[in-house]
Amino acid sequence: MGASLDTSSELAGELLSLTADICARSLSPHASAAEQAERFPREQFRTLGGAGLLSLPYPEEYGGAALPAELYLQVFEQLGRTWASVAVGVSVHALACLPMAAFGTEDQKRLWLPWMLSGDTLGAYCLSEAHAGSDPAAMRTRATPADGGFVIDGAKAWTTHGGEADFYTVMARTSPDPRSGISCFLVLADSVGLSASPPERKLGLTASTTATVNFDGVFVPEDRVIGGIGDGLRIALAALDTGRLGIAAIATGLAQAALEEAVRYARDREAFGQPIIRHEGVGFMLADMAATVETGRAMYLTAARRRDMGLPFTREASIAKLVATDGAMAVTMNAVQVLGGAGYTKDFPVERYMREAKVMQIFEGTNQIQRLIIARDLERAVS
Repeated sequence: MGASLDTSSELAGELLSLTADICARSLSPHASAAEQAERFPREQFRTLGGAGLLSLPYPEEYGGAALPAELYLQVFEQLGRTWASVAVGVSVHALACLPMAAFGTEDQKRLWLPWMLSGDTLGAYCLSEAHAGSDPAAMRTRATPADGGFVIDGAKAWTTHGGEADFYTVMARTSPDPRSGISCFLVLADSVGLSASPPERKLGLTASTTATVNFDGVFVPEDRVIGGIGDGLRIALAALDTGRLGIAAIATGLAQAALEEAVRYARDREAFGQPIIRHEGVGFMLADMAATVETGRAMYLTAARRRDMGLPFTREASIAKLVATDGAMAVTMNAVQVLGGAGYTKDFPVERYMREAKVMQIFEGTNQIQRLIIARDLERAVS
């Protein structure tokens, strides 16, 4: 796929067909073994990058495809339906590129975005800290002015691609002010003083490396500050709105995969002389699962359309993330239930889907935080 992509229905269909083909040939055959071995799928990311799927949202002049969110999020959903660890990685890479694309100067974008969007590199997003997950304003990682730039000291927890990424988009404190004291930096992986702790041992997404990234006197030239000094929190929150749509799409794909596995099993498994899908106890459960999947899909697409039209979409992004990830948790749990004892074994993928769904209720802002965002926006909006 070239960098320029017409977003007509025909070529949108071609993009989704390309994604489905890559999923079938390059992702699906390796997902289960890589998850069991906790093996980072760098080769699969290179395949996606070579096909142009790591740069879909961004301007063509820098190597992207300039696709609207309504379309590229459907690619994310398809990836989530096949291999959630890879899908989350693609979403995180897009999130790591967004501050530079949206807030960088023209000189910065010309210098860095073609490399960041080349398909050969992988980004990470460093916001959370061990004591400041849902409250980024409480971060302690600091960037101290130095001759020609800044020196960063601190640690960023729960970093997807920590130790594997080629670049890190880092939020660090440049003054004590809780809201205007945070700035955004582009930090290269080979910077002296940057290291990653051993990866976290996780319940799910075990092929997706998550690690604390340590900054021990890491020098960052002043021309790698993204936006103005003190703009970091604003940049981070804007990026998270878009990141939440990515997770909503991936969660929808994961739920779709679980639904399809449950339907196949219920159609083939017989009890009391007929397939169990014909028993109301199972059939109605599957119907509810289908309704949940479609609800998540409708919500993330609604929020994406608002984003594409340049309308505020913070509330809608939070609703999409909340509905899709809570829905994915419910659907994957019910998929295990439909399969019964078989669903509790590793012979079928639904137990993995259930473990993978859980974290989606947590990252990019917990679903409790999404409810808080929605409630506060309602308070402001309703007269």
